[in-house]
Amino acid sequence: MSSQDRPKMTKAERTAAAREQARLIREAAVKKQKRNGWLIRGGVIVAALAIIAVVALIVVTTMQNNAPIADKGPVAANMNSYGGAVIGKDSKLVPPAQPAGEVDKSTVPAEPTAPPSAMTDTANIGIAATPKGKPAQVVIYLDFMCPFCNSFEKTNAAALTEMANAGTITYEYRPITILDQLSSGTNYSSRAAAAAAAVANTAPEKYQEYVSKLFANQPQENSTGLSNDQLKQYAKDLGVNIDSAVDNRTYRPQVAYTNQLALAHGLKGTPTIFVDGKVYPGNPQTNYSDFKQFVEGIIAAKK
Repeated sequence: MSSQDRPKMTKAERTAAAREQARLIREAAVKKQKRNGWLIRGGVIVAALAIIAVVALIVVTTMQNNAPIADKGPVAANMNSYGGAVIGKDSKLVPPAQPAGEVDKSTVPAEPTAPPSAMTDTANIGIAATPKGKPAQVVIYLDFMCPFCNSFEKTNAAALTEMANAGTITYEYRPITILDQLSSGTNYSSRAAAAAAAVANTAPEKYQEYVSKLFANQPQENSTGLSNDQLKQYAKDLGVNIDSAVDNRTYRPQVAYTNQLALAHGLKGTPTIFVDGKVYPGNPQTNYSDFKQFVEGIIAAKK
């Protein structure tokens, strides 16, 4: 039937059709509005759940990082009872003559009541001049969150390696944790030092590389620091698995002992560096660029 053959709609019919069309449009709009409302509410719920999950993870991680540490604990293999890792030729760790076994923080004397002007009784913590004809001893107290320690490392890492390979020095890292309070409650300094100890225990030939990796990726002060997963991954990048030691906080007692021992002997800050028992008076404004010259002067005096 052509349009010409169709009967024309009456005015009432046209009105009714218009009303029906309007009703359908209103119903479609209402359905769309409801659908959008459910989508918005669903999105808000998903976002809220995601936020809750993140907050819960942060809370759990913070609780784990701040859980009490036992006073007693094992010392990593290839490290001494003062918490040091001695590096000799070819960046290899020089194990102590006697394994350190275990340390107990509760046996460490209290910190000095008066602010110390310098470290004292350092011979009792293994810092002293070596005999004539032996490599000079370099001991470096550092904190993995300390930017000045990073400056010293970047400026002098090559010189340390060069002198150690030449047999004129050994150098010893003693990581401490005085900047834990600057890691937003995550105890990053302690966690990083304990991770480094785990590497010394598991793969001593990779210790120097791991220390360099931590400094190369050093977080800013007043940040949360690197996560435990990142600390473990950096070890894996070197072919070392320290997952168990990090997760179980195996070397946190050792790290706490090392820190307390240094403070009891008057440590004021990092880096603090000894060369054959003499304190290196380095200037951070020059990035410790005269360190090699200082060491060479002490070596020359021993001849």
